[in-house]
Amino acid sequence: AICSYSGGSDSDIMIDMIERARGIFPDLPPVKYVFFNTGLEMQATKDHVKEVAEKYSVEIEEVRPTKNIVRATREHGQPFVSKIMSAGLEGWQKKGIPLSIADEYAQAEDKAAKRKELRERYPKCEGTINFLCCCNKDGEPRPNIQLVINSSKYMLDFIKEHPPEFRISAKCCDYCKKQVAHRVQKGYEMIITGERQAEGGMRSVPKPVEFYETYTMCFYEESNGQYRFRPLYYVTDEDKAWYKERYGIKYSDAYEVYGLTRTGCCGCPISYRAVDDLEKIRQYEPNVVKAAWNIFGDSYRYRQQYVEYKERRKAEDKAKKAAEKQNANT
Repeated sequence: AICSYSGGSDSDIMIDMIERARGIFPDLPPVKYVFFNTGLEMQATKDHVKEVAEKYSVEIEEVRPTKNIVRATREHGQPFVSKIMSAGLEGWQKKGIPLSIADEYAQAEDKAAKRKELRERYPKCEGTINFLCCCNKDGEPRPNIQLVINSSKYMLDFIKEHPPEFRISAKCCDYCKKQVAHRVQKGYEMIITGERQAEGGMRSVPKPVEFYETYTMCFYEESNGQYRFRPLYYVTDEDKAWYKERYGIKYSDAYEVYGLTRTGCCGCPISYRAVDDLEKIRQYEPNVVKAAWNIFGDSYRYRQQYVEYKERRKAEDKAKKAAEKQNANT
């Protein structure tokens, strides 16, 4: 088995569970642990990885990507809001489809016919059309799922009024983590990861019925014959807090000293707390904060612009509803 260890709190619980189980069952084989260094990691995380390796008397191999996070963002773009949103906007930017197709679809009486016409007009753009029009391939409206642009409130209107002046993409995750992991994990019978359903994001996106059972299990077999083990999949934040206290787990200084509640990829703009977290880090690791702003600064600023736009629109809608209610009463 090979296990991805990030130096975060989930990984700390996971490695303790694994090594505790190996202590109870001494005939179990050792687990290969790997830490993926994206090129933008806090010193607190790197120090903690070494401390944990010593604590359990295991080796945690550090692996770096062939294309680091700086190069990946320069070549492909910066993440924005979420991986899903980043992928959708990346497709829109690359394919050059006008945002006005969303209005065409919304105003069409026969949405299935309009969706078919859009497919013919923009071939090989299925995902982008669905993303912008908030529908599926058959033209059925799907406004309330995470795979569409308005899964983030007012996003379509915001993009129309304030088009991004930088490239958007979540490819840095592919190059710095996923591709590296796939390369390193080849040849192992079982892959262990610390995914938790409670984290949300892609884990809460509806899956096709035929894949539902697989995606909601802690242990299953991949199509390539490898086994996937996710021992924390149903572990809640409350479970983690109990385990930490019960077994005396010490998290990295990123949690215990800096005051972060999650680490993940340092400074990743997908986290709504990214800028606030960087301010918590600044007094301890100013160089990391400077590097994060150099890499993701456009996305940080654009997200702040979106947050301000969203709050203004919410206030306008609230005032409009209040006025309509008052008019109805009078």
